[in-house]
Amino acid sequence: MEHAQEQEVCLEQTQRYCVQRPIYNQELLQGQLHRRQRTPPTVGQKIAHSCRCSSKKAKSHLYSFLPILKWLPRYPVKEYLLGDIISGISTGVMQLPQGLAYALLAAVPPVFGLYSSFYPVFLYTFFGTSKHISIGTFAVVSMMVGSVAVREVPDEIISLDSNSTNTTDVLEYYSARDAKRVQVAVAVAFLSGLIQLCLGFLRFGFLSIYLTEPLVRGFTTAAAVHVFTSQLKYLLGIKTNRYSGPLSVVYSIAAVLSKITTTNIAALIVGLTCIVLLLIGKEINFRFKKKLPVPIPMEIIVVIIGTGVSAGMNLNESYKVDVVGNIPQGLRAPAVPEIQLIPAVFVDAVAIAIVGFSMAVSMAKIFALKHGYTIDGNQELIALGICNSVGSFFQTISITCSMSRSLVQESTGGKTQIAGTLSAVMVLLVIVAIGYLFEPLPQTVLAAIVMVNLKGMLKQFGDVMHFWRTSKIELAIWVAAFVASLFLGLDYGLLTAVTFAMITVIYRTQSPEYRILGQIPNTDIYCDVEEYEEVKEYPGIKIFQANTSLYFANSESYTRALKKKTGVDPGALLKARRKAQKRHAREIKAANEHRKKAVLKLTNDVEASVKHEIASDDLPVNGKFADSSVQDMSPDEHEHFVEPKSNIHSLILDFTPVNFVDSVGAKTLKSIIKEYKEVGVCVCIASCSGPVVNELTRLNFFDQSVTRELLFHSIHDAVLACQVKDGSAAQADPDL
Repeated sequence: MEHAQEQEVCLEQTQRYCVQRPIYNQELLQGQLHRRQRTPPTVGQKIAHSCRCSSKKAKSHLYSFLPILKWLPRYPVKEYLLGDIISGISTGVMQLPQGLAYALLAAVPPVFGLYSSFYPVFLYTFFGTSKHISIGTFAVVSMMVGSVAVREVPDEIISLDSNSTNTTDVLEYYSARDAKRVQVAVAVAFLSGLIQLCLGFLRFGFLSIYLTEPLVRGFTTAAAVHVFTSQLKYLLGIKTNRYSGPLSVVYSIAAVLSKITTTNIAALIVGLTCIVLLLIGKEINFRFKKKLPVPIPMEIIVVIIGTGVSAGMNLNESYKVDVVGNIPQGLRAPAVPEIQLIPAVFVDAVAIAIVGFSMAVSMAKIFALKHGYTIDGNQELIALGICNSVGSFFQTISITCSMSRSLVQESTGGKTQIAGTLSAVMVLLVIVAIGYLFEPLPQTVLAAIVMVNLKGMLKQFGDVMHFWRTSKIELAIWVAAFVASLFLGLDYGLLTAVTFAMITVIYRTQSPEYRILGQIPNTDIYCDVEEYEEVKEYPGIKIFQANTSLYFANSESYTRALKKKTGVDPGALLKARRKAQKRHAREIKAANEHRKKAVLKLTNDVEASVKHEIASDDLPVNGKFADSSVQDMSPDEHEHFVEPKSNIHSLILDFTPVNFVDSVGAKTLKSIIKEYKEVGVCVCIASCSGPVVNELTRLNFFDQSVTRELLFHSIHDAVLACQVKDGSAAQADPDL
């Protein structure tokens, strides 16, 4: 009882509106409105406007290209500086070991990872728009670069072992191989940077939307598996070839298993110890992140301990544990990338450019939303392009945003790009002054750092259950991206995943939901009749809605669903009508033949003297025999027999969800209107947006048979108009 009273009170408090207006169709509405006079500019005017330069416009372009000019003069030193210093040091401490470790993924010497952790980070300070992301080496991009380098400069360990036993020859071979791989990696960075620059200047920042979240997560999960398998040989201390391309994961695992008996126990113990320490450190940081002023820099601690243990116990010579080796002191002189390598790495550079941008802009959007500022996707493309292309002249590999370092930079109090600059300064100090101290660092320690940093991406396997519960199509995208990237390689896998994602879009438009709508009593609101009990249909009127646009890919399914949902198939009705007409014609013909035979028989058998008497008894009366098998029919029965009719007189197509119509869709729509008209059903279109009406006009949709009078402003306008045409206007309330 109390609940009912509460509902009555709510209904009384609900605001109401009542509008009295004419029933508007498109032609009547347009006749009462006055269009604004707009003269579209000519091509020459557009070019002149784009070339026109003012001081305000020049200043705006300069601030857009160099965002640092906008935020640095307003930098609040007292509020931001301390947080940026702490954040920069914390991020730099992570940047050092990750730069060394991810260089191994890129198949280049570790020092090039340090170069890639300095130049691009410094450049991003000037050109980037995100205040919190950490630019530098990243596992997925480094893995993609490494696959290209290994493909272009493959390992030849078997042939080398069989032809040479001289240690000097082996070292010279590795040195020459690494130098060539560096050239390939630098060429990839240069080309991917140019691609990003071109896309940025052409305002192609929207490309990241095609890399949906399920696609990116499936792709990065597969990349994590690639990275993990590539580090197994360093963790176990065994020597195997490095593979790239399709089935590279399978070949890598098979190669490791084939040489598992040659595992270096010392390297394995060191690596596992580092993994345990890193996992403990990450768990402590996670559990006590609110109490710790800064995260424990477990990675640099492990690097320092590993370097000290290796140098003290001489692990390289005593236990044959592979170490980082020579780290040149100081910066390298600028050099032009090998231009002749560009054709061989072009496709890979495109994939790396898009993946790198997608990673960076996705993290940048997350932090921008959290902290209440905006980023410019096109400027991010330009910034990444400058970081990669300019950095390549200083022998850097392709870079992007690192998720783990970005989270550390933001959580430790970083406010602006100053934090990134300070982390780059720390890396510079290592390169210039103390880089040689890390030469005894075991490679198994770097492998441990890489593997532990994959923890977050490997957790993405849990996405399978999440997408299973929420969206089967997104689950299919995730699985397709994962499987394709895992077995075809990251480059072809990404292409396959994007193609599959596009196919799902087409599938969704080809398989939309179709509904028959009805009215909520005493309102102008129309909902699905199958979903709500209160919703009622108007007698003789069907309202059809499809939640998709109408174009070549779904026009046939739209027509089929329309016939199925409404229960009216004009083709079937016309076919039944033709059959009924033919059957009736046969009946008339049979009756006429029977009449002729009867008359002929009477003429031959009866004498002329009694013809009048016979005729008065047996001849047809009013054209019909008394004993004829053809019975008299009323006009209504005759019409029903000859022309089968549907039980509806009006069909309303709700175009609210329709965003566009192509030429095939327009022809299909016109055919629907004409077919239903032949069986006495009037078709109207409701809630058709202005752009769709303009498209229909350009496609010559309207003519003498299909006029704008069929287009109505709303479903309720169309319903009232249909009732007026059917002579049942009294059943509707025109004030609704």
